[in-house]
Amino acid sequence: MPIHLIVDGYNLIRQSGRLSLLDQQNLQSGRDALIESLAKYKKIKHHKITVVFDGTNAPSIIPFRDYVKGIRIKFSHKGESADEVIKRMAAREREKAMIVSSDRDIINSAVSSGAATINAPFFEEKMIMAEYMDIKGMVEDDKPGWIPTTKKKGPSRRLSKKNRHSWKKIRKL
Repeated sequence: MPIHLIVDGYNLIRQSGRLSLLDQQNLQSGRDALIESLAKYKKIKHHKITVVFDGTNAPSIIPFRDYVKGIRIKFSHKGESADEVIKRMAAREREKAMIVSSDRDIINSAVSSGAATINAPFFEEKMIMAEYMDIKGMVEDDKPGWIPTTKKKGPSRRLSKKNRHSWKKIRKL
């Protein structure tokens, strides 16, 4: 099942050490750096990615929806926050969505809709690892194969179905 990554743009930028420095200098350079990092990530992982920004800080010449390097960029409309747009998208996509945000309100809403969530710093680590793998020319194997073991794992250690599906999506990142 393909994953649709829905990224809370400003949340990820401000949680990141390197992106927040660019954001403090110029808002547009912070957005551009995030989109560039997401494009490199998409090159490796091939997930559908949408990044959502608040429209109050949007440049007036940019439309509310655009594609840059295969990344869908959405700005919220006037009087609407990016959080509302993300919640609406999570409700529509349900289990196909993976929400990238550290905002508790967005996380709770996404989980109640059936979408998986990942916090911004953890996803940034995944992006950095994908960039590193791209530079080194390494390919990640999604299915490492069966590893023989005598260790028994009964149902008492098994995660709930909801958590298993969530971890399955996170491993694909």
